[in-house]
Amino acid sequence: MAKNNIFLETQKELLVADYLRFDNTGRGNLGEELPIVVYRLMEYSLREELRKRYGKDMQIEIFRSAGYRAGTYFVENKLDQNLPFPQFIAQLQKSLEELKIGILRIESLDEATGKIILTVSEDADCSGLPLLGETVCNYDEGFISGILSAYTGKEYEAMEVDCWATGDRVCRFCAEIQEQE
Repeated sequence: MAKNNIFLETQKELLVADYLRFDNTGRGNLGEELPIVVYRLMEYSLREELRKRYGKDMQIEIFRSAGYRAGTYFVENKLDQNLPFPQFIAQLQKSLEELKIGILRIESLDEATGKIILTVSEDADCSGLPLLGETVCNYDEGFISGILSAYTGKEYEAMEVDCWATGDRVCRFCAEIQEQE
């Protein structure tokens, strides 16, 4: 028992990058992919547990924060930040489709304000869910915010305005630069 306590006391804090360094041969028979139901089982059981313990507002905040962390990591480690915006978006679209996260489309971009309206169809989080009466893609809000913030160097906030779970057939997000205080 003492040996485990010593290990815990001297172990560094693990970050997203630590968990994503894995040996692909660890799943030699099953491979890298898993059914969407497994992802949703983890996501929605976490969502339910966080709401139960901390309330809806804190659950949403935690999911957005985790998504933001993932979005910044994704840009910094998986995408070319030096590309002009149209090419960056094309690269992002390709990556999201290849990873089966969803199909990203830019509906509008106001270059003067930086406001972006975008959609994600076939979203891993919610496409195919029944009508639930609330938007559920809080993780995606953070993910999009993190991606745009990391790429532009400006603090973005993305809010979901349409969701499969509210009766729409795509998830639509409005992303805007936040005023620095």
